[in-house]
Amino acid sequence: MSGPVEGRDPDLAARAAYGRLRAAHLHAVRAALEDHVARLDWPRERIEYYRDQRLRALLAHARERSPFHARRLRDLDPSSATVADLARLPVMTKQETQQEWDAILTVPDLTRERAEGILGEQRWFSYTPGGQQIFSSGGSSGVRGVYVWDWDLFVSFACLAWRMQTRQERRGPPLRRQAKLAVLQAGGPPHASTPLFDVATVAGMETVVIPAGAPFEETLAAVAAARPTHLVGYATVVGRLARAATAGDLDIQPVRVSTNSEPLLEEDRQAIAEAWNVPVHNLWGSTEIGVAATGCGGGAGLHVCEDEVVLERVDEAGVPVAPHEPAARTLATGLANRTFPFIRYDLGDQVAVLAGQCECGSEFVRLADIAGRLDDDFRYPTCTVPASAFRSVLGTDPRIAEYQVRQTATGAHVRAVGAPDVPGLTRAIATELRRQGLPDPEVQVEVVDRIQRRSVAGKLRRFVALKGTDRGTDPPAPSGSP
Repeated sequence: MSGPVEGRDPDLAARAAYGRLRAAHLHAVRAALEDHVARLDWPRERIEYYRDQRLRALLAHARERSPFHARRLRDLDPSSATVADLARLPVMTKQETQQEWDAILTVPDLTRERAEGILGEQRWFSYTPGGQQIFSSGGSSGVRGVYVWDWDLFVSFACLAWRMQTRQERRGPPLRRQAKLAVLQAGGPPHASTPLFDVATVAGMETVVIPAGAPFEETLAAVAAARPTHLVGYATVVGRLARAATAGDLDIQPVRVSTNSEPLLEEDRQAIAEAWNVPVHNLWGSTEIGVAATGCGGGAGLHVCEDEVVLERVDEAGVPVAPHEPAARTLATGLANRTFPFIRYDLGDQVAVLAGQCECGSEFVRLADIAGRLDDDFRYPTCTVPASAFRSVLGTDPRIAEYQVRQTATGAHVRAVGAPDVPGLTRAIATELRRQGLPDPEVQVEVVDRIQRRSVAGKLRRFVALKGTDRGTDPPAPSGSP
């Protein structure tokens, strides 16, 4: 019966085709998880040896197959390179990766133009004939990016995202009820978060994807109906759900919580602890690098995924600093990405190293939780509009290269670099604001040549909120309920 239905409904057919190949992909993830969980108990010497061999393999492949990296690596011998040698290379920026896309890519059957075509044509998530997946994201810098993950890269990223949770659950008592994972992410393409986190880690686990960018009342109702045993999603959304549970507006009892995509602020961590008193596995990463560090659910901070990523804490000039010294930014080299290598890529984030070994026993280096801004969400007298509401419209428009959103008393002023359809974009943003609860929003879209950046490191403040007095109301306390 499914065949004829799929034939009449192209969207259903696209989802079915993707689902069949993804099922095979998830089997590969589950097999590879066995190796990844074992790595968490590696001694320090084995971690460093494995990392160095992976680094040399990446550098050699990138120099041979990528014209962009061939220029950067011409004075470096990959066969003997170490992490310290990376400091001899220039920093790789996000603007550069998008401008030099075709020269960075190492496979012959894909171009930026073809990737954009795939994003524009696909009715659902999909794989290219070569087994690649194409994603797009506005990212934290505001520059629209197009990214390609190959088959093995997704397996690696998924294992890094879930191995800490898998290890902990294997060490703990068996679950006495049906496992169900609620995935609070973007929901649909072209975002990479949903495929990465919609992964069952317990035998027989069901999963349900709940779009996190919907009005909170819709998200709350969907989570209540799902009654999940496990939660994974945006840190701010999970924190708000925890406050709702404490207030008696949500009756669920998860046994594990995983947060990602946004900094896990202390107020949200405390809300989760008060509501459910369960292990929290925080994750830090990006579409470009994948999973860079994860929390173990026990000790403080995040364990760097040193077997698959090299992180360099550097000063403003790009020179590495000692673990105890403050850093201006963080550079990352993804060891698993051979299709689109990121080598000394500027993540922009500032991170701090934690001293001592974690109580969980892992010898992977730890970072302090990544700090974040409290002012990305716009608070109006009638509602709070999350930054994700704007990202869902602006960050996925191929005609927008960069954007900045400034809150106004009755809506928003958007500056966009590129050639967007201004009337259509204005309507789309206004529609999203109304959906979030803002009545009669006034939206202005201004096309500009460039957007002024605020720091030497080049970071863009993408969301600029009004102060409480400018909104005609005081901002809510950090621990305010939904």
